[in-house]
Amino acid sequence: MRVLAIAAAALVALSTLVAPAYAAGAPIYRYEIINRANSWLTANNGTRVPYDQNRKWTDGYRMDCSGYASMAARLDKVPDAPNTQALITTTWTSPIAMSELKRGDLVIDAIGDGDNRHVVIFDRWTDSTRTRYFAYEQRGGWGTDWRSHTYGLEANSEYKARRLLNVIDK
Repeated sequence: MRVLAIAAAALVALSTLVAPAYAAGAPIYRYEIINRANSWLTANNGTRVPYDQNRKWTDGYRMDCSGYASMAARLDKVPDAPNTQALITTTWTSPIAMSELKRGDLVIDAIGDGDNRHVVIFDRWTDSTRTRYFAYEQRGGWGTDWRSHTYGLEANSEYKARRLLNVIDK
């Protein structure tokens, strides 16, 4: 019996050594994602955080769209923060239909190079027709923003709806 207990303990210890380097992130409520996204609108002495693919903000997150989404969702920081292509993998998110979007979900275009990929954080539909929605984003030439979009709603759009794996659905 003691041999089995030692073997079981060894297997548990070994499994922690070979665990994946990336996790889905600490559990987070939808309202926290939105509050964290909203915080960058005024985090720069009352103004938006500027956009920069090569720098990180004072909180340790990259100042680009995927760094911003990672910050809002409380995912890993630099250097392990997922980029836009990583965010669309099942390590961090799962696919959903655009009609299933809830606050804190992501809408991602992971096609192309770093200047063409983008991710926004869904906030809410603009009205009951669901033809536009409000989203938070970190965009080049502007910085942090909250505005309406149609990304993913157009025919043949490269934008896809994704649900973070660490989100608590309340």
